[in-house]
Amino acid sequence: MSEEQSPYQILGEDKIKALASTFYEVIDKLQDANRFREMHGKSLVDIKQKLAEYLNGWLDRPPRYYEKHGIVCLTKPHTPYAIGSEERNQFHLALERIDASEDLKLMLRTPVFRLADMI
Repeated sequence: MSEEQSPYQILGEDKIKALASTFYEVIDKLQDANRFREMHGKSLVDIKQKLAEYLNGWLDRPPRYYEKHGIVCLTKPHTPYAIGSEERNQFHLALERIDASEDLKLMLRTPVFRLADMI
């Protein structure tokens, strides 16, 4: 019997970077992207990197975000920018675009939705 792999082990750092980048590219195409841009500015380079660093730790491996930026509080910076179901669902779309397996999408669906709903 094989040991279950974490999402980090399944994706690896390169795919996590691709996921972060794809997520923000998808979000940036929403109808209400202006609201999104108010929060993140014109360039998405830094926020894509920060999300990749955050996801590394959140998905069970190197706490890169914490090592660089300290404790993360996702709710405070997002307070003026409500995260609705449309924004939340973009993470799933990003997973599809990086060709994540159905098992991985299923594994991440509930935790991602909980995190987005909390924010």
